Amino acid sequence: MQAVQAVVPTLRIADRERSRRFYVDGMGFRVDWEWKNEPGAFLQLSRPGMRLYLSEREGDCPPGALVHLYVHDVDAWQRELLTRGILAEHAPVDRPWGNREMLVRDPDGNKLCICTPLPSGEAKEV
Repeated sequence: MQAVQAVVPTLRIADRERSRRFYVDGMGFRVDWEWKNEPGAFLQLSRPGMRLYLSEREGDCPPGALVHLYVHDVDAWQRELLTRGILAEHAPVDRPWGNREMLVRDPDGNKLCICTPLPSGEAKEV
């Protein structure tokens, strides 16, 4: 049996319901499970090929994380997010390190860099 390999970032949130609206209604994630216990809730969210944890628990992590979400088509994501009322800080832009990216901030200041790798040879030297 092969070992499971996965990296699942945990993002600190202050208000479970506000974050649920942002990630589920706005970003298109679904809640896989939720654990409610003092001192706060802990949730797992997913979209195909992606998982995130959200934690209200102070000791789990500080607020203000940066997570890169690699997708097949960042421009399609931008169109989808616009229909859900989510605005990126900037439209998708080609970066010299080989990604086409846009940046979205959640209500707690966590940054979601949504990226599509550029085809080989399109990245520019820095």
